[in-house]
Amino acid sequence: MNKFSLDTLVRRHLEAAAAAPSGRSAETFHGGHERVLRQTLIALNRGNELSEHPSPGESTLLVLHGRVRLSSGGDHWDGRIHDLIIVPRAPHTVTALEDAAIVLTVAMP
Repeated sequence: MNKFSLDTLVRRHLEAAAAAPSGRSAETFHGGHERVLRQTLIALNRGNELSEHPSPGESTLLVLHGRVRLSSGGDHWDGRIHDLIIVPRAPHTVTALEDAAIVLTVAMP
């Protein structure tokens, strides 16, 4: 059994995102390509985004810090601390409305 401090991961990756030219930092802390379930912490500086991409499987975003906007087609959903957003099975973007950290959970088919 493993235990992770999400608070520690958030702090570390917000600092890394602030120092990175891309304005983001990420770490898959559970699972990976060899597993069905994958969980990744993603930190984004305000104004940075994950450009449009498809959803590889059933996915959710859990906002741990800040605010984000998930956009797909003409729709968008704003999330703030402790909000859980169900990711649509369609191309989408994620934009940091302020410095943000999210957990992306994906169940691969």
